[in-house]
Amino acid sequence: MPIKVLAFASSPRRGGNSETLLDWLLASMSHESDVAIEKIVLIDADINPCRGCNACEKLNYCVQRDGMDRIHDKIIEADIIVFASPIFCMGIPAQGKSLIDRAQVFRSRKYVLKLPVVPPERKGKRMGIYLGTSGQTWNNVFEGAIMSVKCLFHVIDVRDRDIQYLLIRGVDEKGAIQSHPTAKTDAEQLGTDVVALLRSRLQSGSA
Repeated sequence: MPIKVLAFASSPRRGGNSETLLDWLLASMSHESDVAIEKIVLIDADINPCRGCNACEKLNYCVQRDGMDRIHDKIIEADIIVFASPIFCMGIPAQGKSLIDRAQVFRSRKYVLKLPVVPPERKGKRMGIYLGTSGQTWNNVFEGAIMSVKCLFHVIDVRDRDIQYLLIRGVDEKGAIQSHPTAKTDAEQLGTDVVALLRSRLQSGSA
């Protein structure tokens, strides 16, 4: 069975710095013969904001019918989930935040209905990656985004210790990341390392 990678590009600006960083990482993963990659561009994914109705606490599914219908099962089936975003106003752009908020259905399943999100045998065998870019260079610029992304990973059964981060500051204008001295190398190495680590876990059966 291939290692399934599901990647989300959350910036509304196509081909921007965070999506470029994501593409570098995915390119390194694609060199592995046992890896299957799907990239979803959220601005084209037709995901409505969460309504806060809490119907999922009773129904175990969202009452909205939109692009999340297609993505829901892919999140469950993926072995590696990658979320890439720039920083907008110290947080995640609206397109990415809509995905995170719609993960409320997984929170309801896990904590209210007490149902599994993934089969028990897959717990500890899923990994998450957050790729972040910011125009600012402040030390705390990624703090809000990290908390939101960790919330997403937590409700889909990716443990904190299984989340990897690559955070690039000081890249504002489109294409600025191309001149960053380490971003491409770091992204490529991270992609290779995460695939190798997960492959080792899957082969050994350890978590």
